[in-house]
Amino acid sequence: MKSLQEIQEKLNASRVIGATKAMVTGVTTDSRKVEQGSLFICLRGVHVDGHDFARRAAEAGASAIVAEVPLELPATVTQFIVPDTRAAMQEIIPFFYDYPAQDMRIIGVTGTNGKTTVTHMIAHLLRHQGATVGLIGTVHVLIGEQEYPTVNTTPDVDTMQFWLARMKAAGVTHVIMEVSSHALALGRVAGIEFDVAVFTNLTQDHLDFHGTMEAYAQAKQSLFTQIGQTGQKSHKAAVINGDDPYGQMMERAVAAGDCDLILYGMGESVQVRAKNSIVTAAGSDFTLVVDGVEYPCRTNIMGTFNIYNMLAAIAVARHEGMKMADILVALGRFRSVAGRFEQIDEGQDFAVIVDYAHTPDGLEKILRTAREMTSGRVLIAFGCGGDRDASKRPIMGEIAARYANVVWVTSDNPRTEDPEQIIEQVYAGCLRSKAAYTEIYREPDRRRAIAEVVGMARTGDVVLIAGKGHEDYQIIGEEKIHFDDREEARRVLRRK
Repeated sequence: MKSLQEIQEKLNASRVIGATKAMVTGVTTDSRKVEQGSLFICLRGVHVDGHDFARRAAEAGASAIVAEVPLELPATVTQFIVPDTRAAMQEIIPFFYDYPAQDMRIIGVTGTNGKTTVTHMIAHLLRHQGATVGLIGTVHVLIGEQEYPTVNTTPDVDTMQFWLARMKAAGVTHVIMEVSSHALALGRVAGIEFDVAVFTNLTQDHLDFHGTMEAYAQAKQSLFTQIGQTGQKSHKAAVINGDDPYGQMMERAVAAGDCDLILYGMGESVQVRAKNSIVTAAGSDFTLVVDGVEYPCRTNIMGTFNIYNMLAAIAVARHEGMKMADILVALGRFRSVAGRFEQIDEGQDFAVIVDYAHTPDGLEKILRTAREMTSGRVLIAFGCGGDRDASKRPIMGEIAARYANVVWVTSDNPRTEDPEQIIEQVYAGCLRSKAAYTEIYREPDRRRAIAEVVGMARTGDVVLIAGKGHEDYQIIGEEKIHFDDREEARRVLRRK
């Protein structure tokens, strides 16, 4: 807990209305989470303004609020008036929780694709070493073996600091988190000094938010600017994909910084690389080269893109003191993350794979991997989300028709857009690269599209169901309904 007097000193508020003797028992930006003694911060968002919920927070027991203008509230509620409540939030919340990130190793993974798999791989390796691990990401929050649900890839500041405090109290030694471009642009990682920053890749995504690829890349780069700065922590590292065109941009951000620079990839100029890779339906074999020393590596994970993910995890584990012999043993025991190139096996004689791929690059990678796995056909069902970057829709359609023999264009999360219109934009892209042998179908009902694509499969084929991965819902209009690609695929396979 903190006193209102301590909050006042930290905020340096331009005006204080009310007494400052009470204690603050919690801090939140969500009026629904206010309890007796809470401090409520009024944030202005795109769709809602927290100032409109200040009275509700007061009625729920808030002892104080942080606002940009004075509000009509009971005299018992202290008001701190500040120029910018978002800046105040970034200052106050880490302070309230006593900066828990300072007492744990914090490993942040950013990039367009691969963040979830890389964070889980790193967590798996460090657990093998005996570390107590916390994980924050798209799929869930993990504290040791305990799993908790999550909403955003990288939580808002109040939720983030809450989880970090829980992890510190549980004795966590290493926190591995996905760091999205939204989080970096909106300051969600305020109050966190990272020990290791990892860059996976950068391809088109989130342009509805960032506007341009340059702005998107600069958001990612800010993580590496931070890791390169002198702080309270030592033994820091930037782990960067040396084969990605944007890798050099990340390198420049840490060039003059006090941290180790570790490059990974398949080119000869990196410290951690893979060569002689063989990808099959059973997994991936490759020769791992670390600082010139070669190690044979056999894993259960499929795809060249996953070899890159493994290289990133290996680089981090080595920096954190893990021996190569232990890394290789642990890597051989790793299984795929839920919804990330996840095989759905009901005894059928063809492969069915569910993947989260929802960007042009992600879609191309899983399709190319499917091609490497089979001499049969590649079939895919996928769609694009509504109220998101529309420019990638025809690009993804073009990629699907270029690599797949059969394409079913369907709904993803249409949200408030017309599903048929989204499908039409994807379908137009399909026609650009359609080969003579490619079959293309349109079906807005995702359940039916999955049934159709699985039903068309023959011995030796690979069926991909892309876009939603681990998600167990579909957003249609304003409604969120239960829908799980893996459940649907199993239902069809059992019936078939």
